[in-house]
Amino acid sequence: MRLSKYLIPTLKEVPSDAQIISHQLMLRAGLIRKSSSGLYSYLPLGVRILNKVIQIVREEMDRSGALEVITPILVPRDFLEISGRYEIFGENMLRTIDRHQNEYALGPTHEEGVTNLFKHELQSYKDLPINLYQIHYKFRDEIRPRYGVIRTREFVMKDAYSFHIDEQSLDETYNMMSSTYRKIFNRCGLDTVPVKADSGAMGGSGSEEFMVRSEVGEETIIECSQCGYVANVEKAVCYDNFRNKDIPEQDRELIDTPNVKTIEEVSKFLNKSHMDFIKTLVYQYGENFVMVLIRGDLDVNEVKLNNALGGVEVVLPEQEEIIQKLSLPIGFLGPVDLIKEIEIIADNSIKDIVNGVSGANIKDKHYINININKDFIVSRFADLRIVKEGDQCIECKSPIRSFKGVEVGHIFKLGDKYTKAFNVNYLDEQGNSQIPIMGTYGIGVTRILAAVIEHSHDKDGIIWPLSIAPYQVIIIPINWKDDQQRTVAKELYKNLNDRNIEVLLDDRDLRPGVKFKDADLIGIPIRINIGDKSLAQQSVELKLRKESGFNLVPVKDVVDRILGAISEHLIKLQS
Repeated sequence: MRLSKYLIPTLKEVPSDAQIISHQLMLRAGLIRKSSSGLYSYLPLGVRILNKVIQIVREEMDRSGALEVITPILVPRDFLEISGRYEIFGENMLRTIDRHQNEYALGPTHEEGVTNLFKHELQSYKDLPINLYQIHYKFRDEIRPRYGVIRTREFVMKDAYSFHIDEQSLDETYNMMSSTYRKIFNRCGLDTVPVKADSGAMGGSGSEEFMVRSEVGEETIIECSQCGYVANVEKAVCYDNFRNKDIPEQDRELIDTPNVKTIEEVSKFLNKSHMDFIKTLVYQYGENFVMVLIRGDLDVNEVKLNNALGGVEVVLPEQEEIIQKLSLPIGFLGPVDLIKEIEIIADNSIKDIVNGVSGANIKDKHYINININKDFIVSRFADLRIVKEGDQCIECKSPIRSFKGVEVGHIFKLGDKYTKAFNVNYLDEQGNSQIPIMGTYGIGVTRILAAVIEHSHDKDGIIWPLSIAPYQVIIIPINWKDDQQRTVAKELYKNLNDRNIEVLLDDRDLRPGVKFKDADLIGIPIRINIGDKSLAQQSVELKLRKESGFNLVPVKDVVDRILGAISEHLIKLQS
């Protein structure tokens, strides 16, 4: 392709609304343009990269034995109500109503659609297992779309759905998808970290995220460098050796604490450790309220709380609502002497507190020496804490650390959540009706582009791996008007095209510095510079984008050198 005939609208300046490197470079390199909040158009170079990622995903999914399907983007409201996800997704769904007043959602995922599709094709156990996938647009009405294509309202996703007769079969496909995902991400030039994760709105018994380390990642990951334990902060658990059980219980005492509300303030006032405090919060879910207790030095993980309450969404109500409906004074909350009945759920850390401190539910007063069962009753216990850097690993008790990551893939074991809801069944070997179980497996295809750029760039622009670069080689004659340079450039261009190498020819009548800057910005992996000095030696300059220097290569050898470099690089990505 000749650049004079191509649309590459590169930008010199960084767009003011682009906060992270991948967003800045995708705009500056002419890959995307913003249409509206969270919506992007892809320009020719961007389309080529996107299609290459899609092709890698398709090849590896096909190699795994999965079968490609296409389901409608529109998901009937009825489907989402059957699965129970209409309320769970809530305002995150983009919705539309047709002329017959039927409501649809623009599919955030397609568990419902594929389950309903396969329901009518499944007859007996001989049809299982099966794994159906699609590469399709998804839609989520993000409240704050940001970071370019990392968090958008419309995006391309590969989603797959497997059906099985038992857990062993599900495990085999789940493990196959885990291995397949590693191959996909490796081929795209990404080093991913598999992470234990919460299943969230998908439901099911277990899930694993594939994270790319990135300072701009929205996910916090907990890891142990000693034993290899890795988990999303929403799922992570840790070891806690705080024990007070040998301390004799004392009688509770009411203490005046005028204008002292926070744990920090009360801790100083009473000269008590934060670990002696019972931090008390009130959450609302639906029309119900729940009092949550956790040790004073810890924080509540709301995802864990959601799960403990059956997958409902919890929110912190307004202070006025707590005062009015529960007769509780803000700043002095505690589990003792509650005026109105309320469910109390406590983090496991509360079990170890003896002679604790809490608010007294009276303005300007706190209790000291309160104890479980003696002074208050807990409805149930659960792991509700946020694990943080410096806590002890649950596996080996070593100090753990945290890092930020961008999620590019997620796999789930769903069990019978959807097949049971949609009344999917098959006949087993004895002719009895059975319900299959499912797995689901997603890859954020458009997000991969941003993740690669975040991982691989320098001050001059993008550094694409050869596997997904829009073009593998760019030829730059220093002076297009020079007959000899132009002749050699055209000959190399033809020879590379004849060998099925994707090549750009910069035939623009521009200063060489401008051409070099554009080549580096858009990230073409291999560059051939053709100038008078090199041609005087019957050679050209061969430069790799990831390296600072160049090599002088005879014109007659340059095509073979390029073929060798491409082959070596692609083999490494597939290993």
